[in-house]
Amino acid sequence: MPAASTTLRLLAVSVIASLTVTGCQTLDDAGRTIGRADLVNDLAARLDRALELTYSADYQLPGGQTASISQAQDPARSAYSYPGGKLTVTADATTQCEATGARTVCTLAPPPTPGSKPSVAVFTEAKRRGLLTPPVVVGMLTAAALDPEAVIGQSDTTVAGHHATCVDVDRSAGDFTACVTTEGVLGSFTGHVDGRPVELALNRYSETVDGAAFELPAGAGVVDRRTTGS
Repeated sequence: MPAASTTLRLLAVSVIASLTVTGCQTLDDAGRTIGRADLVNDLAARLDRALELTYSADYQLPGGQTASISQAQDPARSAYSYPGGKLTVTADATTQCEATGARTVCTLAPPPTPGSKPSVAVFTEAKRRGLLTPPVVVGMLTAAALDPEAVIGQSDTTVAGHHATCVDVDRSAGDFTACVTTEGVLGSFTGHVDGRPVELALNRYSETVDGAAFELPAGAGVVDRRTTGS
C-alpha cells in the first residue's frame, strides 16, 4: 500500500485495532444471537475499508446546516467541511481552517507520520461543529462494546438510497444510533456526544470527487506551523 494511503488509514487504526472484544450478546429482530463484538467489528471494518475508497458524501445537519466528507487516492487525501470550518489531511499537511466573520485562516500542521498512532484529536473541532468522522464513531462503538452495562441492538435501513446497518446503543454515558452503509460510509448518527445532541444524515453519496474539495478556501490566510511546531 502506498505510504500516503497508509498515512490516512492510520487516522483510525489506533481505535480500530482495539475492537476485538468479547462479552454480552443481544438478539436481532429475527431472534438470532449476535455477539456485541461482531456488531462492532463489522461496522468498524466497513469504516476502515472506506479509507481506501474515493468518494464524496454530503450530510444534512440540524437547522439547515450541511457538512461533507471527500476522499481520494493516488495520492491519498481527505477533506472534512463543516459549519464554520474545514479540515484537510494530505501527505503534505494537516490543515485546519476556521472562518471568523468574513475572514478565514488556515493553519498547516505536519501530516500524520506513517508508523505512528495519530490521535483522533485532529477531528475535535469537526465533532464540536456537528460532523462526526469515521474514527470518532469507531471510538464510540468501541467504548460501548466494552461497557458491560450497555445494551446494543441492530437494525437495517436505507439512507440516501443506500442500504445501511445500524447499531442502537443504550448506555449511561449516552444513547446513540449510528448507521453505516454497505460501502462503509457513515450513513447517519443520532445521539449525544460530549454532552451535546448531535444529529446528521447522509443526503448524497458519489464515487467521484471534485479536486477543489482539497483546496484551501479562496482568500484564506495561511499560518504554516509544519517546521516551527509552534
